[in-house]
Amino acid sequence: MKKTIKDYDLSGKKIIIRCDFNVPIDGGIIKDDSRIRKSLKTIKYAIKNNAKVILMSHLGRIKTEEDKEKYTLKPVGKCLSNLLRKKVTFIDQTRGEKLEKAINNMKNKDIILIENTRFEDLDGKKESNNDQELGKYWASLGDIFINDAFGTIHRAHASNLGIASNLPNGLGFLVEEEIKKLTKLITKPKKPYTIILGGAKVSDKIGVISNLITKADYILIGGGMAFTFLKAAGFNIGSSICEKEKINYCKEILDKYQEKIILPIDVITAKELKENIKTNERFINEIEEDELGLDIGPRTLEVFKQYLDDCKTIFWNGPVGCFETKGFENGTKELLKIITNTKAYTVVGGGDTLRAANTFNYENKISHISTGGGASLAFLEGIELPALKIIDEK
Repeated sequence: MKKTIKDYDLSGKKIIIRCDFNVPIDGGIIKDDSRIRKSLKTIKYAIKNNAKVILMSHLGRIKTEEDKEKYTLKPVGKCLSNLLRKKVTFIDQTRGEKLEKAINNMKNKDIILIENTRFEDLDGKKESNNDQELGKYWASLGDIFINDAFGTIHRAHASNLGIASNLPNGLGFLVEEEIKKLTKLITKPKKPYTIILGGAKVSDKIGVISNLITKADYILIGGGMAFTFLKAAGFNIGSSICEKEKINYCKEILDKYQEKIILPIDVITAKELKENIKTNERFINEIEEDELGLDIGPRTLEVFKQYLDDCKTIFWNGPVGCFETKGFENGTKELLKIITNTKAYTVVGGGDTLRAANTFNYENKISHISTGGGASLAFLEGIELPALKIIDEK
């Protein structure tokens, strides 16, 4: 069993907490603060126990100097101050004298938020490639490291694996809960057990399909990835998204598990992905050459409902349509309604599916919403998670 923040005396100690503040920001305005809110329990515990709290996170991908302005964590600092009702000092550096001086002058219960760790990626991808010197430097700023960023637990970065390699360490409450809740899906889940998979790419889901198909009773396929399966099944998919290199994989899965894999029978199509554009309800054998499939149709929802109504366990990763665009939100919205009206243990995983649950106000009706899409899939695939493995055992 891994150590957690509760296994340490935090009083007077500098506690580095790696959070996941990778939230959507537009023009300096945070569009969805759910990931920030989920980090509050660990931060509040550290404050209550008289720690000096140093917060770190990445935000977006930093490829150019211009990206720095777009992906600064400054708005996150303001949001945290409001949520905690306490001053959060934002330091616009990832290293240097200003940062070191601020940390050295901290008093118990003070909070510092360090600038986006991926700013270090501009110089040889030091953060994303787990540069050892960078990991040692960040570790030198604190006394104890707590990993509370489940969204990057499957990545070997300087801000998680690098720091943890150089300090006493443990898990925060968010990561501890994620591991506990997701474990239920792979160790004797209550049956019937149905998995819903959406999103754009089959390639993102191959591992979880291969690992869970023998454990689950059914896998319902929606989203863009459904069209690669439909193509493999011999249907004309028009201009819909398709991973041609994965068609053979889809054929093999469909042949081997034809009773378990449930595909859409109708879809909502349009000539392009745009609001207020003319849409059509098409059976899957009626899609025209110049049409894109952009959502599952009402008859598919009826079919999916039949498989979900009596389930005891449901896991969902990836929206089943382009829910962010008006006209293509119905499939994802109605599917949320269906699963939250069951008596099943429901787990929703991933950034886009999390955003959909929040957008349509279903987040409080789901048993567990995972903060990490790729991380939850990696965990369910049985892949080794480097930033979890490094954490000290009790």
